[in-house]
Amino acid sequence: MEGGGRPSAVQAALLAASTALTALLYSVYRQKARVARGLQGARRVRLDGELQAVLLEAPGRCVPYAVIEGVVRSVKETLSSQFVENCKGVIQRLTLQEHKMVWNRTTHLWNDYEKIIHQRTNTTPFDLVPQEDGTGITVRVMKPLDAAELSLETVYEKFHPSVQSFTDVIGHYISGERPKGIQETEQMLKVGTALTGVGELVLDNATIKLQPPKQGMPYYLSGMDFDSLLQKQESNVRFWKILTVVFGFATCAVLFFILRKQYRHHRERRHLRQMQDEFRQAQERLMRETNAEGGETLKNACVICLSNIKSCVFLECGHVCSCKECYRALPEPKKCPICRQAISRVVPLYNS
Repeated sequence: MEGGGRPSAVQAALLAASTALTALLYSVYRQKARVARGLQGARRVRLDGELQAVLLEAPGRCVPYAVIEGVVRSVKETLSSQFVENCKGVIQRLTLQEHKMVWNRTTHLWNDYEKIIHQRTNTTPFDLVPQEDGTGITVRVMKPLDAAELSLETVYEKFHPSVQSFTDVIGHYISGERPKGIQETEQMLKVGTALTGVGELVLDNATIKLQPPKQGMPYYLSGMDFDSLLQKQESNVRFWKILTVVFGFATCAVLFFILRKQYRHHRERRHLRQMQDEFRQAQERLMRETNAEGGETLKNACVICLSNIKSCVFLECGHVCSCKECYRALPEPKKCPICRQAISRVVPLYNS
């Protein structure tokens, strides 16, 4: 604690940082909890012949947040894998990722570093259809790339290591960057994949569309079933809740430590004021007694405690100014409180 009982700059900064981090974690927890509650309240609809009737009865022919499960089927021509034969899909993502080692000048270690140097995503319109096709009911999936939990399967992956000469190795050590190679990856959402879609379900003329919701809720196209998706979100909520509680307790601990320091400082100041008041009262009482006795007591009082009678002579200076108790309490080497000369010996003083 600094003077006046104020917290130090380090303590104040620690409390501010802990409070800000707790507030940030609480904000994330509330957002995750809102998403989980939204999923719990989402309306589950079946992809069957009654779906169109359900939407006709809904206000505005729209279910704001609905859950529907189906199988991917392409509307037009499917996308073919560039590396795998007879692999058809509706979303294709090609990625080139650079892998290298970077020298950390602080830790003096080589750290792995990854960077996407090129990525291309191709899409084609697709529908969700019932697993047992035959009802003729389809749901057109809109803006699939905006969906969270988009289930893309890695169908091809190959790592191309860098070929380095001796001169290249020396140059890499000097520059602090050592290439490892390029990783080539192809991911696809294949035709026939079972998907769980969560979003706004709307009937547009004769077409049923699944699209991102307008209420700020997340849009999902997940390969998991709805119960697994809900459990995953609830697990995220619990994780952020525990993290918020832990940092909240840490913030309370820092605040308690600062308040405890302030309380102890306040108590010490109050004790000091009490001692000063007692000393002032003792002086006033002594002055009253001295005035009542004609000033003789003050004349013969010890200059240190002002309560006992002078009872010893300090040699070699010859000053008579202290009682025996205060003489014994003087620190070593003992010096006369009047002239500050060293006391070689003490002679008792007898008043008759």
